[in-house]
Amino acid sequence: MRKKRKGSVGKAFSLVTQLSLTVLTGAGLFLALGLWLDERFGWSTAVPLLILGILGGAKGAYNLAKRLIDQPEDEND
Repeated sequence: MRKKRKGSVGKAFSLVTQLSLTVLTGAGLFLALGLWLDERFGWSTAVPLLILGILGGAKGAYNLAKRLIDQPEDEND
């Protein structure tokens, strides 16, 4: 008889969702700022700010994943 893991699929889905939203939020906010600056002042900042947003979001996702991995096993449940 197989042991049923409680919530393992839900936890994995939650982690993937959190990591994705972390990256997408940073990229989206910086892209919106870049497009606004392009329209308002005529600067070409959308692409550099998009890259900064992706890098910042990736750093945030890395910190989130590292904090989850470093938790003691009893706190993961």
